[in-house]
Amino acid sequence: MKYGFDNDKYLRIQSEHIKERISQFGNKLYLELGGKLFDDHHASRVLPGFQPDSKLRMLGQLSDSAEIIIVISALDIEKNKVRNDLGITYDMDVLRLREEFTKRGFLVSSVVITHYNGQSSADAYRRKLDRMGIRTYIHYIIEGYPSNVGLIASDEGFGKNDYVETTRPLVIVTAPGPGSGKMAVCLSQLYNEQKRGVEAGYAKFETFPVWSLPLKHPVNIAYEAATADLNDVNMIDPFHLEAYGKTAVNYNRDIEIFPVLNALFEGIYGKSPYKSPTDMGVNMVGFCISDDSACREASKNEIVLRYFTALNRLAQGEASEGEVDKIELLFKQAGIDTSYRKCIAAARKRAEDSGRPCSAVELADGTIITAETSPLLGPSAALILNATKHLAGIDHSVKLIPQDMIEPIQHTKTTYLQGHNPRLHTDEVLVTLSVLSTHDENCRRALGQLPELKGCQVHSTVMLGEVDRKIFKKLGMGLTCDPSKKNRNSLPW
Repeated sequence: MKYGFDNDKYLRIQSEHIKERISQFGNKLYLELGGKLFDDHHASRVLPGFQPDSKLRMLGQLSDSAEIIIVISALDIEKNKVRNDLGITYDMDVLRLREEFTKRGFLVSSVVITHYNGQSSADAYRRKLDRMGIRTYIHYIIEGYPSNVGLIASDEGFGKNDYVETTRPLVIVTAPGPGSGKMAVCLSQLYNEQKRGVEAGYAKFETFPVWSLPLKHPVNIAYEAATADLNDVNMIDPFHLEAYGKTAVNYNRDIEIFPVLNALFEGIYGKSPYKSPTDMGVNMVGFCISDDSACREASKNEIVLRYFTALNRLAQGEASEGEVDKIELLFKQAGIDTSYRKCIAAARKRAEDSGRPCSAVELADGTIITAETSPLLGPSAALILNATKHLAGIDHSVKLIPQDMIEPIQHTKTTYLQGHNPRLHTDEVLVTLSVLSTHDENCRRALGQLPELKGCQVHSTVMLGEVDRKIFKKLGMGLTCDPSKKNRNSLPW
C-alpha cells in the first residue's frame, strides 16, 4: 500500500496540541470526541498510513492525566438503537467501550445518561450499571435546547443536571454514536464547574472534515460521502474567515450551531473563548499528510466505495435514494465516476463473458486479478486463492486445495449443517489453506502473501454475505459490490 500519512508525526504533534489547549483553560479541559476513538477504518482508508487506533494511541500518551466519560441517550436506550457497523445496541456498546478503554490503561470514571425524562428502560439500565460498580449520572431534557440560552445556562437548565465528579485535567467525553448528547454534557459541566469556582474549558476533537485542507479536497469530499445519510455539508467557516481572514473548512451543523454556542459560552464565562467553530477544534491531522497524491487517490476510491455501500443499502431498504443521489453529485466535485476503480470494469467484463457472478482485485502494482463462481468456490474465495497465488509466483494452473478435500466440506455444510450453498466461503478457504500449509509449500507461500492484500481494491458483481465482507475488512481491503443478489442464471446488474 502506498502511504500518504505520517502516523508517528501525528501521534507527536496531536498530543502536544491537546496539552497546549489544556493549559489555556486553567489545567481543566472537557474534550468532546467526535467519530471513532479506535477502529477508525474510514480515516485509515482515506489517509493511508493512519492506523485505525491512532487516536487512542495518541491519547494514551496523556492517559495519566486523562479520564473518560461515556455518554448514552435515554432515547437510544428506549428504542434499542443499534450500531450498524457492529450489530450491537448502544447500551451494549457502552460496556464494550468501557472494557476496551480500561484494557488500554484509561480511567473510565463514569457513564452519563442524557435526554432523561423518566424512561423506565433508562432506570433499568442505570440499575444494571450500579450493580456492576459503574458510577452513573443523569442529565435531563431541557426545553428549548439549544436555542433557549437563558433557561439552559441557569439552575433550571444545566444546573438541574447531575454534576459529574472528575479528578483529572483532561476529561474525554465520548459515546457509542452521534446524537448522544456529548456536547451538552461538556457544556453542562462547564456551567457546574463555574458555579463551584473551577476554571474549565471545552474543545472538540473531530478528524473530519480536515479544516486545513481545501474545501473540495478529495479527503473532505470523502467525508461528505461517508455522512451522506446525515446530509452533512462541508462549508467554508464564515466566522473564521471574518475573525482571521483565513479560509478554514468545517461542516454545516457546527457552523449553524456556533452562534448559540457562543451565547452559551458568554452565559457561562461572561465572554466566549472562541471566535469560530474551527477555533473549538484541536485536529492536527491535515499537517501530517506526507503524500498528498496518495491521499487524493485513496479518497477517490473511498467515494466510489461509499456510493456502492449506499446502493447496497438502498437495495436492502436501509437507505434513501437521496443518499445515493448526493454521492453522485460528489462524483462530479471529485471529477470521477465508478470507472475510477479499475476492478469494477474487470469484474463486470468477466461476468459478462462467463454469465456467472465474478470478482476482481487491483493489486498494489496495478495488476488486476479476477475470479468467478464455480461449483466448488464462491467468487470471493476463488479471488483470494488467485490473488495469493499470483503474489507468491505460483502458476495459475496449480490447485492449492484439491477437489477431494473440498467435497467433504461441502457435504458437511449441506447435509449436517442444512446449508443451501455448498460453495466454500473465504473463511473456509483460508482455514483449509492453513491446515494444508503444514505440509504443502505452495499453500504456505500463498498464506504468507495475505498482508500484501492490505489496501487493495475489490469488486464483486453480486452482494456478498456477512462472512465474506468481514474477511475482506480484516484483510484491510476496500470492497464494493453491485446491488444484486446472487443469481447464477443472470447477470447481476
